[in-house]
Amino acid sequence: LFPPVKGMITDKFNPTKKHYAVDIALAKNTPIKSVLSGRVIFADWTPSTGNVVIIRHSSGFISAYKHAASVTVSQGDIVKTGEVIALAGSTGQESTGVHLHFELWKGGTPMNPAGWLAN
Repeated sequence: LFPPVKGMITDKFNPTKKHYAVDIALAKNTPIKSVLSGRVIFADWTPSTGNVVIIRHSSGFISAYKHAASVTVSQGDIVKTGEVIALAGSTGQESTGVHLHFELWKGGTPMNPAGWLAN
């Protein structure tokens, strides 16, 4: 997979704590990129996780990018691998500073993104 950003992981994937993501510390407005090509199935604001982009990929993966300062895509858009989809921020009630909360799902099961991004 294409890395969505380059930065330090500050919180690891931990299903026991229901943290189905890796959190990556970033500078504000760092471009966030799609890990694979696909269709944007959600690009909007939520109270808890702020600006969110969710992409469905043809490989059966779904990727989610949360707490963005702003999004640069809309629901229904087709995006390419490495395309900028958002800018890093600290939005939503659950945010703990500027970072990307990045989730990767396959077949309804959360995957540890760190393992996929290291390849």
